[in-house]
Amino acid sequence: MITKNKIEEFIRVDHAGERGAVKIYEGQLLALNTFVKDESLKKTIEEMKVHEKEHCEFFAKEIKKRNIKPTKFLPLWDLLGVGLGFGSTLLGKKAAMLCTASVEEVIDEHYQNQINQLGSQEKELKKNIIKFREDELHHKDIAYEKGATKKGYYSLMDKIIKTGSKIAINISEKI
Repeated sequence: MITKNKIEEFIRVDHAGERGAVKIYEGQLLALNTFVKDESLKKTIEEMKVHEKEHCEFFAKEIKKRNIKPTKFLPLWDLLGVGLGFGSTLLGKKAAMLCTASVEEVIDEHYQNQINQLGSQEKELKKNIIKFREDELHHKDIAYEKGATKKGYYSLMDKIIKTGSKIAINISEKI
């Protein structure tokens, strides 16, 4: 049986992560609306952002309903998310799409771990996390279809993004 504290950690970190994803896409769209002109990439990112907003809204409601304190790091995650999205897009389409792929690969593992721990007493939460994981896997597939690569210096970028994402997850669960 999973503890109430563990459920609160799941919701806190998932809220932070989904909000972070929205912020990454906002940063990418900011770059696409100012410096980088790529209407196809802009459309792709706008479509993926819709899912992330849906996910974030679900967890925001859960935070309120269950009276859970969000992570104290939300303002920092917001800034870092926008910066990551903006910066990766300035580096080009491959980097922008690798940003999505790298984050989604971490989230896939993260959500699968939560799904494995959630019991029958949290059916609705589990059902939503399963659906959100499927959306994230779809985003990862789109990212690779649109040019994400781990060749050359992109492999370093992949490692940096994944490490940062894992650190943010560990912090957001607890604080």
